[in-house]
Amino acid sequence: MLFGEQPREWTGTSLDTVRAIEKFIRLAFAASDRSRDAKLKYVYQSYGVWAEGLLRSMDELEQSRYAAKQYASLVRHARVDEFTPEEKLNYYRHVYYDKNAYIRVFALLDKLGTLLNELLELKTERMKAHFSFFTVLRNMRLNRLHAELMTPLNELKEQHKESFNRLRSRRNTEIHHMNAELQDDLRTMLPHQGEWRQLEDLKANMADLDRAWDTIEATLGHSFRYACKQIGQTH
Repeated sequence: MLFGEQPREWTGTSLDTVRAIEKFIRLAFAASDRSRDAKLKYVYQSYGVWAEGLLRSMDELEQSRYAAKQYASLVRHARVDEFTPEEKLNYYRHVYYDKNAYIRVFALLDKLGTLLNELLELKTERMKAHFSFFTVLRNMRLNRLHAELMTPLNELKEQHKESFNRLRSRRNTEIHHMNAELQDDLRTMLPHQGEWRQLEDLKANMADLDRAWDTIEATLGHSFRYACKQIGQTH
């Protein structure tokens, strides 16, 4: 809508992932309906609601990433002091959706990690009380748990490790230190070898976000196809 376009429809591997999540949601609620145990009813309902939340998170991440890339394409200059008023607005809009996207990358993965930890009874909290998705994956790898799922997820993590490290650094800076746009303002204020410093590399940032999206899409797909086979077997 922001760009005068029709709403996106899921296609290809994205559609396959969405269908896997939707299938898990149906299985979870069906298991809840069948169960005569009140505690298990609640557990399965929780799984279904959890998966619905992840489906929304996937959609929100895709939208944020798309908007960030579109606004980045409207930024023509490499220095903030060269921006036109309209270009400066487009840059700040890009920053908004960009940070929304890279924060969501890790939030989505951590939600998935918590669901997998519960569904597969991985007990990752024994390793670390406040664990992330990557802690869950490390637990699976070190303890040789659910190798059918762990192997492709670990391969995906290793494939784009450098991009995730850069995104994590940007996320940590945004949350704990200084906003991305303020960093750029600071760069333009500090002379460097007689020249004004350049704006951050928006194309490189968007490439990292693309790799993160590809990883998350595939990670969700593998996880929920496996979860569909497992639901009902662990409880």
